[in-house]
Amino acid sequence: MNERTASRLRDALEQDIATGELPPGTRLDETALAERFGVSRTPIREALLELAASGLVEHRPRRGAVVAQVSAGRLFEMFEVMAELEGMCGRLAARRIGDWQREALKDACAACARAAGSGDTDAYYYENERFHGIIYQSCGNSFLTEEAQRLHRRLKPYRRLQLRVHNRMMTSLAEHEGIVEAILDGDAGAAEERLKAHIVVQGERFGDLVANLSKLEDVATAR
Repeated sequence: MNERTASRLRDALEQDIATGELPPGTRLDETALAERFGVSRTPIREALLELAASGLVEHRPRRGAVVAQVSAGRLFEMFEVMAELEGMCGRLAARRIGDWQREALKDACAACARAAGSGDTDAYYYENERFHGIIYQSCGNSFLTEEAQRLHRRLKPYRRLQLRVHNRMMTSLAEHEGIVEAILDGDAGAAEERLKAHIVVQGERFGDLVANLSKLEDVATAR
């Protein structure tokens, strides 16, 4: 029960971080959070440890757990590496994907389309996570899968922020459809390039993301 509760709490706190309810630098008091969610401190502590392991929370002397603050430069570097990892996953998946994974990938893309059609960014976020997870699992390289999943977890709140940019969800869906086409056609080169372009943040996309981060920092300063 505690494990499921901790997972639910982690997700709720992650969403609060992504939406700015808990801006960078916010102290995460275990007692206050336990009261807010109506649980004991144990699952709160477990959720904070999971968030710390993914880099979303850090522990500071005399302050305890706080929401981590990531510079724009550091964020760009992480997305740059993520793009390379996902591109590699896509390239290998195009060569190695199994029958059940082919069906799962098509189903995940269809679920993303339904979420996008209803304008539900939260639903799209979860289906998008499933979509990328299937590609990681289809690459046939467990070490690469683990590394891609680890960095994916680290970037989750920022990917969530990206989906709140105007028209990004529909653009993301169109990119998903192109990625699925390349993987199912066995076109390793196209799968790699399309996934890299889908992930990397540059130009206007990076500007939009930094602008959203600046809003969160302004909220933190005002508090």
